Amino acid sequence: MNDTTTLLDVRQAAVRRRSIRTFAASSITTEDIALILDTVRLAPSAFNVQPWRFVVVESPELKTQLAEAAYNQRQVISAPAVIVLYTDMQDALANIEEVVHPNLDAGAAATTAAQVRGIFGKQSEADREAWGAAQGNIALGYLLLIAEAHGYQTSPMAGFDAEKVKALLGLPANVRVPAIVAIGRGTEEGFAHHRHDLERIVRTA
Repeated sequence: MNDTTTLLDVRQAAVRRRSIRTFAASSITTEDIALILDTVRLAPSAFNVQPWRFVVVESPELKTQLAEAAYNQRQVISAPAVIVLYTDMQDALANIEEVVHPNLDAGAAATTAAQVRGIFGKQSEADREAWGAAQGNIALGYLLLIAEAHGYQTSPMAGFDAEKVKALLGLPANVRVPAIVAIGRGTEEGFAHHRHDLERIVRTA
């Protein structure tokens, strides 16, 4: 892990980040992953629901099975760790009091919890979980930038059989899996950025 005085700033991390598919073995520690995820958990979410959850897969045997569920993408095997990002609105709403701000008095806290449950109670389970998965992409963006800031490379993947991933990790049927992310020290440069010009994607109204 880089010393905290040498961390990349947000723009530096965004400019340097590439999707990397080959990694050095044993190139990230459990402690470093915990430090990265400890920062990722600060990502914002509407109503502060924080529906994201993470499974860190380090076992070679489990990575092999995960690779099969991810259509044999080589970075799943190559990376020393793979982080499975999933979202669980059922769990989040059942425990919504955990994310109500502690500075609220008891009455305001109870009202806030009831309001949030009421909003999502009007939706179908599918709509709630889809909303949670969209929120999960906020945490995904944080994860990619924070890892790069600490000197680690990543490869986010959306190409996988989510039901197989859920079965493999013993996840509840209701959850969504927005992404799985290979992480470690990359052994390749990756492709240079090829993005739209600012004028192509921004207009003033």
